[in-house]
Amino acid sequence: MNHLIVYAHPHEGSFNHAILDTAVNALKSKGHEVHVRDLNKLGFNPVLTPADTAALREGNAPADIAAEQEFLTKADVITFIYPIWWAGLPAILKGYVDRTFSYGFAYQYNAQGGVDKLFTGKKGVLVNTYGTPGEIYEAIGMNASLKQTSDGGIFEFCGIEVVEHFLFGGVTTVATDEDRAGMLNQVKEKFASL
Repeated sequence: MNHLIVYAHPHEGSFNHAILDTAVNALKSKGHEVHVRDLNKLGFNPVLTPADTAALREGNAPADIAAEQEFLTKADVITFIYPIWWAGLPAILKGYVDRTFSYGFAYQYNAQGGVDKLFTGKKGVLVNTYGTPGEIYEAIGMNASLKQTSDGGIFEFCGIEVVEHFLFGGVTTVATDEDRAGMLNQVKEKFASL
């Protein structure tokens, strides 16, 4: 299978990077083709400009958008790995979605007033980390909100079937090395089973 991992964390030594390495190694150990798009290393421009929207409406995606859309088109499984910042996606990843999951490419409205989900048939995995203890986010409904916006509002809206969404809380505050090793083991087992 062709796996696309879109990664959005600026620090090489982060726990997110350990998650990325774990996922890539698990997939490659099973013979999958893996493409990693490290948005920070790529210097991906997250700003959807008026020129972008005009070009996309004309069916002429700018080169950087077209390149990412080619990866999305070929992918059987799309994975997003990112930290939760201010209860959402880092700006660079939100901009990636804004620019690449464009109308007529990822979704479109039909004559009946419904949505044609143009990524139907693809599967998705999301892996998130955050500093707040997981029990707090669970108790206040934040985990459910994160799933609603990312799973439903982005992936499922375009037809991607979410097969897993990991929400790892307290990573930088209360989690021990043993806790983090357990998190990485969950990632390894899931990606090895895809």
